Amino acid sequence: MSQNHISIITACYNSEKFISETIDSVLNQTYPNWEWIIVDDCSTDSSIKIIETYKDDRIKLLKLKKNMGTAIARNYGINQAKGRYISFIDSDDLWLPTALEERIKYLQENNESAVYTSYKRVNEKLEPCLKDFSAEDNVNFNRLLLNCPVFISTLIYDTNKIGKIIFPDVCRREDYAMILNLSKKTIIRAINKPLVIYRIRCNSYSRNKWLMFKLQFFVYYNFLQLSLYKSIYYTVQWAFNGLKKYERI
Repeated sequence: MSQNHISIITACYNSEKFISETIDSVLNQTYPNWEWIIVDDCSTDSSIKIIETYKDDRIKLLKLKKNMGTAIARNYGINQAKGRYISFIDSDDLWLPTALEERIKYLQENNESAVYTSYKRVNEKLEPCLKDFSAEDNVNFNRLLLNCPVFISTLIYDTNKIGKIIFPDVCRREDYAMILNLSKKTIIRAINKPLVIYRIRCNSYSRNKWLMFKLQFFVYYNFLQLSLYKSIYYTVQWAFNGLKKYERI
């Protein structure tokens, strides 16, 4: 494959309601040089049937034999990826048409290793429900300890520069844990332009604030193995910054 090839990774589980819109948004990309590895994590709905109706050879559907969770499903896809660049899109999110083109152009023109973008936040009907999130530049490990501005469906990185970064199997915080690991290898740059649509679902666990508070603490205390004091401190900082992050329209 060419040096400009992108591998897109998606973990899919019972996504029949939204997966068609996600697929259409990827097929509508202005940048054509990609493969898309969709890993189905033992869906019990019609997700697989819907995906199989798309006959584009760039789409590769892999099926796990049992439900393993998002981290393992994504890692399975990453291990199969052949592209120099790796990007992600969740099975209910959407990319605007130039999402791939603008990010790959940024990495190449600026000789950078990783970049993410601003994004729109909508409800299940694609109606705006929160203000667009503006990406901030030069995100490093210390910045990420306070909260995570990087949304996984906006991220792309160069494996030639930093290798393949897998997702730690951290309960419901695998995105954050992976981005922390990535930030240990490179600064994450930003394109302050919304190129992704993040769909906030009514049954999303991220809407359960108390559960998220506990899971965030466990990232600091168990995954990063920070002291109890530092874990509490950063969890409080994360919660405070989250109030600003989820400002409504």
